[in-house]
Amino acid sequence: MIDLKQDYFALFGLVPAFSIDMEKLEQAYIDIQARVHPDRFAHLSDTEKRLSMQWATHANEAFRTLKSPLNRGHYLLELRGVDPGFDTNTAMSPDFLMEQMEWREALGEATDAADEDALDDLSRRLRQSTRALEAELARQLDDAGDLEGAADSVRRMKFLEKLQHEINDALTALES
Repeated sequence: MIDLKQDYFALFGLVPAFSIDMEKLEQAYIDIQARVHPDRFAHLSDTEKRLSMQWATHANEAFRTLKSPLNRGHYLLELRGVDPGFDTNTAMSPDFLMEQMEWREALGEATDAADEDALDDLSRRLRQSTRALEAELARQLDDAGDLEGAADSVRRMKFLEKLQHEINDALTALES
């Protein structure tokens, strides 16, 4: 049914690229899930049930990976033999390091002041920065073939995603 060795893009009939048709991804995922869902195999042998579970799990992981811009960028780099080096490459441009410090300072001040409006504003600005970085990553991966730059962008996106989670946590704490 599903070749568990094929890459995630091939699984969903997509061209390996950062910019993908999300509707096509979702429809392909729904189609695959309809074919491999374990409930369809409930009356079959244990081996066939186990295989359907593997197929469904593979499809779920593939979908989650391609749906997330950060994970999709990381996955594309891996397919192209590049490790973004989340743990080993912490070198960032001085401008980005300064921006990180400013984000952190703003988050700390808004959290300490329990300022929901400031946290909302910070979250909005962070989403704008993330969208701009996603556009840059699409250019690097799909147009320029700039794998080194793409790896740097993926590391930056990882930071922004972590910061967004921290903002969300601070907002949730204020609501409690």
